[in-house]
Amino acid sequence: MINYKKYFKNKKVTIMGVGLLGKGYLDPMFLAKCGADIIATDLKNAEELAPTIKKLEKYKNIKFVLGGHRLEDFENRDFILKSQGVPLDSPYIAHARAHGVPIEMNESLFMKLAPDVTMIGITGTRGKTMTTQLIYEILSANRKGVYIAGNLPGKSSFQLLSKVKAGDIVVFELSSWQLQGFGEAHISPHIAVFTSFMPDHMNYYKNDIEKYFDDKANIFKYQTKDDVLIIRPDMKKLIPKDIKSKLIVAKAQDVEKYNFIVPGKHQKENLACAVEVAKILGIPESKIKKAVKNFKGVEGRLQYVKTVKGVKIYNDNNATTPEATCAGIEALSIVFKGSARQDLAEHKKVILIAGGADKGLDSEPLAKVINKYCKAVVLLEGTGTEKLITNYKLKITNLKVENLKDAVNQAIKYAKKDDIIIFSPAFASFGMFTNEYDRNDQFMKIIKKLK
Repeated sequence: MINYKKYFKNKKVTIMGVGLLGKGYLDPMFLAKCGADIIATDLKNAEELAPTIKKLEKYKNIKFVLGGHRLEDFENRDFILKSQGVPLDSPYIAHARAHGVPIEMNESLFMKLAPDVTMIGITGTRGKTMTTQLIYEILSANRKGVYIAGNLPGKSSFQLLSKVKAGDIVVFELSSWQLQGFGEAHISPHIAVFTSFMPDHMNYYKNDIEKYFDDKANIFKYQTKDDVLIIRPDMKKLIPKDIKSKLIVAKAQDVEKYNFIVPGKHQKENLACAVEVAKILGIPESKIKKAVKNFKGVEGRLQYVKTVKGVKIYNDNNATTPEATCAGIEALSIVFKGSARQDLAEHKKVILIAGGADKGLDSEPLAKVINKYCKAVVLLEGTGTEKLITNYKLKITNLKVENLKDAVNQAIKYAKKDDIIIFSPAFASFGMFTNEYDRNDQFMKIIKKLK
């Protein structure tokens, strides 16, 4: 294990992207405590970042440059710590590279500083959070020294540097943006899980799906013959045949006998991936089954919340693409009917709450699924909503509302006993909410008050 305090002490670090979420203040706070000389820079101004600044103002080795970036802060530094979502064509990152300044990101830098720890990385357009949580719960129920990190609210991987020991395991949920850091460092996790790949974040990748896949592929690109890549069946056609690591294809039928509460074939495939990881690490199948039986699901991922007057309510807040929402609607429709998929359209019992900001994705499949399976849809305002309404004809009852509380109230009005309400936005949270976590919290608060 590398002594992280000595590594960071007196290092000149520019943190690009401060923000308001956990890493926004946890990363500069951690580096400041280690004695680094920090420039924290963000496009947001001091007023917008007031909560973060308040948490960090006591650290005199943090200098804030807000309301914009300066090229001078990206030269003569030991490294740039880049946050998620920095544009691919950022002139500031290009300037740093031109001046020989290394680009680092949180999770990949953690991996370099904790080389004696087994790293499990999970990515995918859909399914990474569910799979990450399953892996973590199975492993932590059966051995000590298991940690979870990565694309999680309110957490920074750096915090684990003071806790992990040689031989420990860290389970990482990794977005395409976080995997950019692995590409910079030319490293990949020892065990990689790639659940799914489909168009997403096309506004960020400027409709270049190959660039999106290239970032995702960093999860296996630098693996060795001693490493393992686990995928769902649909992914096999996308994985190069010349990868160095061992490839395992996890199938839903392999876990049919497991007592798993989350509906949907794709979720069973995620479970199959988690089971494969546990087997690699030597967990007996009987203990894996016990941990899966105790698994309660993940908030915001096709999560059953409660039943109100005979109406089941599900929270699928983290479905931020049309395809993700389609999968959720189909999964719940199948659960309700308990029969073949093609017969479900005869029994429309689903009321969908959706809508939000456009991400540059095709909404036609969503319109078709809504028309086929839903009895009504309540739509939140946003550019994605306007695109859906304008470009595709919704043949069922549909209503646009101004806020989430109104959306829930309208859905309740449409619902009858034995119906299902699913909150599955299909679009981004920008505009009406601070972020997707804020959207989730607001929904859960509204539902908990229902009687």
